[in-house]
Formats: sequence, C-alpha cells, structure tokens
Amino acid sequence: MLSFFKDYKGFAIVFVIISIVIVSIIYNTLNVYQPLPVYQPTMVSTELVDSTIQYKKKYHKIADFSLTNQNGKTVTQNDYKNKIYVADFFFTTCQTICPIMTDHMAQIQQKIINDNDVMLLSHSVTPEIDTVAQLKRYAKKKGVNDSKWNLVTGDKKQIYQLARKSYLAVKDHGDGGPFDMVHTENFMLIDKKRQIRGFYDGTNKEDIDRLLDDIKILKEEYQK
Repeated sequence: MLSFFKDYKGFAIVFVIISIVIVSIIYNTLNVYQPLPVYQPTMVSTELVDSTIQYKKKYHKIADFSLTNQNGKTVTQNDYKNKIYVADFFFTTCQTICPIMTDHMAQIQQKIINDNDVMLLSHSVTPEIDTVAQLKRYAKKKGVNDSKWNLVTGDKKQIYQLARKSYLAVKDHGDGGPFDMVHTENFMLIDKKRQIRGFYDGTNKEDIDRLLDDIKILKEEYQK
C-alpha cells in the first residue's frame, strides 16, 4: 500500500497544482469587474420620479445648483467637479430618521476621510429653520469635516426640485411651497459625471456597507 502511494506521489502533487490553477481561473472568471448601473428616470419607480421626466431613458444628470453651507460659503457643482459624492436630504430638528442618517453619514466620512475623490452633500429640507448658524452648530455636534462634507441650505424650491427631479429621492409630489415637506431616508451615490449610480436606505447599516463597497467599485471605473 505504501509503495502504491509512493509511486503516485508525483502524480498527486501535479494533480493538486493543476486543480488549484483551474479553481483560480474559474474564481477570477466569475468575479469579473461589474460596473454599477447608471440610473435613468425610466429605471426608477414612478413614485420617485417627477411626471415630467418619467420617460427619460438617458442623459439624466444632477442639475446645477447654488446653495450655502455651514460656513456661509456658496456651494455649487464646481465644488464637486470630478468628485464622487453621497447626497441626502435632512433637517436638523428631525427626531426620527435624520439622526440615524447623519450618524451613518459620519461613518462614511470616517471611511473616506483620506480619499480625495469622495465627498458628502446633505441638503436641508427646512431651510427657513436651518440657517447657516444652525447648520454650523449641527455640524460641530455631528463631527462634520468641512473639507469633506457640506450641509447646505438655501432656496426651498431649488432644494425640493433637486430632490424630486435630479436625485429622484422622494416618493411624494409637491411644489416646494410653505406647506410642502420632503422626508426621505434615501442616500444617492453620484459619479464624476453627475450621474446617479446607486440608491441606499440611509437608516440601514447593511445598505451603508453596500454603499461603501459600491464606492470602491465606482473608483475602479476611473482606474481603467
């Protein structure tokens, strides 16, 4: 019996090596890089898309904007030019989903703090309450890094139009008037071309982990 194993020892070693090579090839084949989708209005639930753009199949991008951040600085698309960023909508006096969302944004900030390609953008949906001073207090409380994360206020109609027609983040409809209210848990991942590449539940830890993984996938796109 021992002589049998000795005779076939060399064969067994070669067989094991070949098996390892074959398994590695199969593994690498099955793990080919898969780019994130580019979301168009037609790909998103009609509940989340304004009726004027529901049938748009391509070229959807985040619109130009001009808002004011926690330091009183005007923030525009130029501040996010050639950047990947995560966007959401919140308000500082919210006691339900917003604190969870903001804490999750802070966790994302920690993960991307040294990554010059990635930033964060949080829009206040109660701009009449969330003044620059209020945003600054909130930013300090939540550990916002000014170079990575802008909390912005400004014209309510502009913010609500961004939520509904650009970020496709809101299930309800409205005119951005005094009695209109946006309240959404959605986080959106935006690429360097101002395109939506992912939607995530900002209150869900598993979705935050998925978002962080998707940022890595999106970064690969720019390395090819």
